[in-house]
Amino acid sequence: MKVRESGMPNEKMWAEFFEPEKILCIMELNHNVADVVEFGCGYGTFTIPVAKIVKGTVYAIDIEEEMIKRVAERANEEKLNNIKTLLRDFVNEGSGLEDRSVDYAMLFNILHAEKPEDLLKEAYRILKPGRKLGVIHWNCDPETPRGPPMTIRPRPEQCIKWAIESGFKFEDRHDLKPYHYGLVFSKPGKE
Repeated sequence: MKVRESGMPNEKMWAEFFEPEKILCIMELNHNVADVVEFGCGYGTFTIPVAKIVKGTVYAIDIEEEMIKRVAERANEEKLNNIKTLLRDFVNEGSGLEDRSVDYAMLFNILHAEKPEDLLKEAYRILKPGRKLGVIHWNCDPETPRGPPMTIRPRPEQCIKWAIESGFKFEDRHDLKPYHYGLVFSKPGKE
């Protein structure tokens, strides 16, 4: 099942909306993180920079075959061997990753999907205790140049509620100007 409003603008336009390296730093993705999963990797806007930072594997999951191919091409061009692409309907079928197998889950611009709570529960399942979840989404501002319709665009408070109901502990909120907000959560417990 494709995510509602999942149509992506062209790659050049999409890249103009983000400063990935800066955002990743703010969202606590650093050299101390090993394995990462990105739900809805798209063109690899965040996948490629993450792979250059972390010391483990980056699982880049998307339902669109063309997106998976693009991420694989970019990884090859950059000579990055730590990206594993997975073509998968993660909204309905989950990630396919093992329980407690990753250190960071990225839910970036994806919680407008039909089953946001299921995505959060899947992220919780595959995260190791004490590890992090990062959520980024479009601000609830109709003036943003892109993003899902306002009727399905989740507000930060809604994402926080869903994540807490899924078992996460809320850590921090960030204003990722000009168009996004970021939320950091942790999975309680120790590894």
